[in-house]
Amino acid sequence: MTTLAAVAVTTATFFGMEFVAWFMHRFVLHGPLWFLHRSHHVRHPHTFERNDFFFLFYGSLSMLLIVYGSASKDFRFWMGVGIAAYGTLYFFVHDVLIHGRLRFWRKSRSMYLRALNMAHKMHHKTTSRDGSEEFGLLWVSPKYFSLALRKPAPTRVLRQRTNASV
Repeated sequence: MTTLAAVAVTTATFFGMEFVAWFMHRFVLHGPLWFLHRSHHVRHPHTFERNDFFFLFYGSLSMLLIVYGSASKDFRFWMGVGIAAYGTLYFFVHDVLIHGRLRFWRKSRSMYLRALNMAHKMHHKTTSRDGSEEFGLLWVSPKYFSLALRKPAPTRVLRQRTNASV
């Protein structure tokens, strides 16, 4: 497989995963698998939630494609890389930035990330299976961009260093 074809397959898979994630979230997670996904929509004191098991499905699919395509670096390998790249971005954007599950990235001045955060908050406004909106990860409805423009970006406050040796 040529480098251009590998990049094309990886990129197409990465962006195709946004549609897969939207479809699965809308019709499967808020459908027959709500009993697992519900844990993500309600407050709880636990570090992990049942919803976290969904990464096993996509991670396993990615791993299998990489393993079975690695000998010849065929399309399966590069599809696996695209799924893994989407999963990595999903983790950092969804779990770290939006839900703050790891506290090293608190707020963003990026209009896109603020709009994305607002859209996700609207998704979580309801704790039931029905009535949610905004099921994707990367695509954001234009109305949230206008809201992000109206809401000022967070200011960065630098802590003053005290010099105890003086």
